[in-house]
Amino acid sequence: MKKFTWLALAASLLFAVPAHAEGPMPGGSKLIFTTGGEQGTYFAVGGVIAGSVGEKTSTSVVAISSGGSKANIEALEAGDAQLGFSQTDVADYAFNGKRLFEKTGKITQFSAVANLYMEQVQIVTLNDSIKTVADLKGKVVSVGAAGSGVYFNAVDVLEAYGLDVNKDIKPTYQSFGDSTEALLDGKIDAAFIVAGAPTTSVTSLATSRKVRLVSLDEEHINALLAKSPYYTKYVVDKSTYNMDSDAQTVAVGALIIADNKASEADIYNFLYGIFDNLPALQSAHAKAKEFDLKFAASFGSFPYHPGAVKYFAEKGIKAGGK
Repeated sequence: MKKFTWLALAASLLFAVPAHAEGPMPGGSKLIFTTGGEQGTYFAVGGVIAGSVGEKTSTSVVAISSGGSKANIEALEAGDAQLGFSQTDVADYAFNGKRLFEKTGKITQFSAVANLYMEQVQIVTLNDSIKTVADLKGKVVSVGAAGSGVYFNAVDVLEAYGLDVNKDIKPTYQSFGDSTEALLDGKIDAAFIVAGAPTTSVTSLATSRKVRLVSLDEEHINALLAKSPYYTKYVVDKSTYNMDSDAQTVAVGALIIADNKASEADIYNFLYGIFDNLPALQSAHAKAKEFDLKFAASFGSFPYHPGAVKYFAEKGIKAGGK
């Protein structure tokens, strides 16, 4: 009898660990989720996620358009939002008080929620004479909105080729939608667009014109990665915009961040609405096919929110990738 009791106890412990929650957490509230411009991937993906979280959990999420990564971090700092998208490099700048945040100083009252997908540095052109980054010299080039993360991506890529953004090109500072309109009207020669491909504004342009993405060569990619390790080499398939050939470039992560004051339940529910409802999300937006639990938990520059730590732990993953 004693032997049976011990065996039963051992079996119960075996099946009790690890303990997984069976559903979302109760007590959710309303969260404002700042995304990006209406012609970018953040806005479209953010809307789909918000709908899923609201449908599947007690947490309500309102996704709104914004000025992108820097504006989203500032909205969290001001208490105007509880969630926001950010390029991984821009979030790192804020947390460490670099580049975009050199004057304002460190902003650290936010934490990671999920690294969702890669955002490609897309150098879009309709000009057949622009075959390499070096060919941008002397050209009119949109380098993103003033003070944006895209601007610094453009600076990094141009510097890898020995070009100065203020001396060697004629820079304009435009949003994704304005950039593609300017390309169509012949007002600019090329545009830096950093977003998950396919990007709405570029897809729209490709319906009427033959779009090309300017490729980066191996030598300059390696130099860029050595100087800026938050980039990853990436190939954009030619089918993305019906191009004649694939385009080799670099990419950064599309990270969702949260105000540290957001409740554990709300952030847990936010992730539940994404990863416990993936098939529906994948049907709603192609970018969701790239969502992966391990990648989502892999960001390591600053801590994850406790609600995210709890969610990933229940999936057997340690947030932070370490």
